[in-house]
Amino acid sequence: MTNDTNGALDDADYAEFLALAAEEGFEGEDLEGLNEGPMPVLAVVGRPNVGKSTLVNRIIGRREAVVEDKPGVTRDRVSYEATWNGRRFKVLDTGGWEIDVLGLDAMVAAQAELGIETADAVLFVVDANVGATDTDEALIKIIRRAGKPTVLCANKVDGQSTEVEATYLWSLGLGEPYPVSALHGRGSGDLLDAVMAALPDAPPQTFGVPTGGPRRVALIGRPNVGKSSLLNKVAGEERVVVNELAGTTRDPVDEMIELGGKTWKFVDTAGIRRRVHLTAGADFYASLRTSAALEKAEVAVVLVDASETLAEQDTRIISMAVEAGRAVVIAYNKWDQIDEERRYYLEREIEKDLVQVQWAPRVNVSAKTGRHMEKLVPAIETALAGWETRISTARLNAFLGELVAGHPHPVRGGKQPRILFGTQAGVKPPRFVLFASGFLEAGYRRFVERRLREEFGFVGTPISISVRVREKRKRTK
Repeated sequence: MTNDTNGALDDADYAEFLALAAEEGFEGEDLEGLNEGPMPVLAVVGRPNVGKSTLVNRIIGRREAVVEDKPGVTRDRVSYEATWNGRRFKVLDTGGWEIDVLGLDAMVAAQAELGIETADAVLFVVDANVGATDTDEALIKIIRRAGKPTVLCANKVDGQSTEVEATYLWSLGLGEPYPVSALHGRGSGDLLDAVMAALPDAPPQTFGVPTGGPRRVALIGRPNVGKSSLLNKVAGEERVVVNELAGTTRDPVDEMIELGGKTWKFVDTAGIRRRVHLTAGADFYASLRTSAALEKAEVAVVLVDASETLAEQDTRIISMAVEAGRAVVIAYNKWDQIDEERRYYLEREIEKDLVQVQWAPRVNVSAKTGRHMEKLVPAIETALAGWETRISTARLNAFLGELVAGHPHPVRGGKQPRILFGTQAGVKPPRFVLFASGFLEAGYRRFVERRLREEFGFVGTPISISVRVREKRKRTK
């Protein structure tokens, strides 16, 4: 197990990894970014249809963000990895932000606000042809309130005449406007240099804790599964957990709770309120609260109502925890209310719908009666231990050698790709990089993950496996 903060390889493991890489003909850019910790995050924000997604595609160097010539195509926060001058960072593409909007547009605005809060720096995009609007001014107030370093991009500057228009954006008070044509690439180099100056070398860790400090637990689940009751039960007193007064998204509230002889910090989302008149957005605001809680947590306890059929929202919330890279425990609440028939059908539902998270510890509890509450802490501790587990390079490659010898990749198109070696590039959650002679199919990657879990445990944690394929080049002896 490791005590490091970002999970980077230690010197001995990294030296062993480099020796393996050289032996197999991997070099230079094949190995970039392996021994780095978390990447700084850049949020790209602006009102609808100013070219944010086109700019994101320009920054990451490939067409991934959805681009359509009508406003509001990007609805969610979507992140991509990018590199500029040898520095790696994450780009967060947010939906367009508008003031005083309702329904779906309000959800998009809330996502953009959350994107600003969770980023290390902000790239604010304005359409230079239109100039600053009231919406732009309102968004600037939110950016200022967040206190994040901000770079101003004047987009859609295709020539000298528009460049003059861009100079008027000095009046926004965000410093120099960088004239850019996201569509044609004009001015993007200078813009990225400014972005690099604004981004920190490494981000502050949102879920790290000082040695001996309380571990952070997010209690999440769809509305009315009993989160409030569970928190009140473990706290031993009544605490206000959810407040559904009309209002905008705000900071989550933390609760220090003694449980199982330890102090835990339960990341609650009482301060993130849902606008009750936006009934169509109820599910969305629930997921927004979940996102905010996960940003601050190390482990997610996902509460599921055992007395009801598993809902799509249950599986979606579990997926959010997995995608956020947090340790996961699934707690089936209202266990005291179900009979043998319901238990039978629940087991079938779990087998069918939660097959991807069979590794998550499961506890059957009753928030109302307090039944099996004592099992919650051991499950959380098991998940955190899996989340922090590290396998040495030597041990991992001994395992991979046996795996490949016993179960080689299927032959496809006359070729048989082979895993040459691998390394664990990080923890929290465990992140593995496999170096191969060819493309590894998704099914074979899942097989590798399953065997990794069988061999090393990794209970309660998602595992990330990425593959780097050796480019064809002459091998040096």
